[in-house]
Amino acid sequence: MSESIEVKFPYRPAFIRVIDENDREELVNLKKNEAVFIYDEIDRQIKELIKCRFPSFSGDEHEYKALSEDILDGRSTEEFGVWVYYPWRKTLVHILDEEEFVEVRTNRNQLKITKEESAELSKKKVGIIGLSVGQSIALAMAMERTCGLLRLADFDELDLSNLNRLRTGVFNLSVPKVVIAAREIAEIDPFLAIEIFPLGVNTGNYADFLNGDGKLDLLVEVCDSFEVKLESRFRAKELQIPVVMDTNDRGMLDIERFDLEPERPILHGLIEDLTLEKLPQLSGEERMSYLMKIVDAAKLSDRMKRSLPEIRRTISSWPQLASEVVLGGAITTSVSRMILLGNQVKSGRYYCDIEELLNNN
Repeated sequence: MSESIEVKFPYRPAFIRVIDENDREELVNLKKNEAVFIYDEIDRQIKELIKCRFPSFSGDEHEYKALSEDILDGRSTEEFGVWVYYPWRKTLVHILDEEEFVEVRTNRNQLKITKEESAELSKKKVGIIGLSVGQSIALAMAMERTCGLLRLADFDELDLSNLNRLRTGVFNLSVPKVVIAAREIAEIDPFLAIEIFPLGVNTGNYADFLNGDGKLDLLVEVCDSFEVKLESRFRAKELQIPVVMDTNDRGMLDIERFDLEPERPILHGLIEDLTLEKLPQLSGEERMSYLMKIVDAAKLSDRMKRSLPEIRRTISSWPQLASEVVLGGAITTSVSRMILLGNQVKSGRYYCDIEELLNNN
C-alpha cells in the first residue's frame, strides 16, 4: 500500500551525486525540465562545517580557504555533497552529504546529547501510532535525531478541523497524515529513515509494524481508536517493547516499561481483566466505561470534564489544543530519548499540568 500511495503522494526525496555519470545527467535534466526551485548554498554549509570542527575558527579568509580545500579534497563544490530533489515541491537543494550533514545539523545538540549518545540513538527504531498528536512527537524526534528510523502509522487524511493542532498548510487538505509527517521530516533531514503505514495498524500488519526488519525499541501510542490503543499494548507487551502515551489533557504521560517488566499489566492494571480475545466483543457502553478508567476520569481537567457529555451533542469529538499537543511532543521526545539511552525511567502515570504548577507557585 505504501508503494501505491507514493505514486499519488510521493514522500521520499531523490539523491543525486554528481560524481556518478548517470546522476550528473539526471541533475542536468532536473534543472532543465522538472525543478522549479533550485537552492545551492553549499559554500555556506562548508563554512559552517569548518566552524563546527574548529569552534575557535576566526573567520580569516586564508585559513578558511585552506580548511575548505582540505574538506573538498580535490573536488569542486558542484561535485561535493549531494543534490536532493523533493518531487512534491519541485525543489532541488544542494546540501552536505549524510555524514557531514548530520554532523552540522546536530552540532547544537552538544553536550545535552553527546556524540556517543547520538551514535547510540542512530541505531534505534521508534514507532508512532496516530499522526495528529503524533506529528509533533515525530517532528521533535526528527529534529533531535532521537532515533535512526521512524515508523509512522495512521489511516486518516487531513481535514480542516485538524489544523487547530497539526502543523501543516491548507494545501495539504486530503493528504494522508503519515505522508504530511514524512514529507516534513524529509525536508528537515532527508537522510533520516522513514517508513509509513497509511492504513494504520491492524491485526494483519502489527507484526510488520512492531517487529518488521528488527523489533522496535520504543512504541509511542497517541491514537484515538480504543481498539488500537489496547491491542497495540498487548502486542508490544508480548515483544517486550516499552510504550509511551501522551494524552495532552493536564500533560498526562503514561510510561509502560514492558522491556524491564514483561509481566506488567497493561495501562497500569486500569482495565482489570480485559484481554485481547474479549476486546472485539465489547459493546459501545463497555468501551466507554473502560475508556473512562483508562483516562482516570476523576483526574481530567475541569474543561475536559465539561466537554465529555457534549461530544456528539454540541461538539464533534475530544477537544485538543495546539499548545497542549506541542507540549506533549516535547515531553514525549525527552522521555523517549531517556528510555532509548538506557536511563532509569520508571513505569507510571505522570502529569505536567501547567495550570496546576502555576497555581501551586
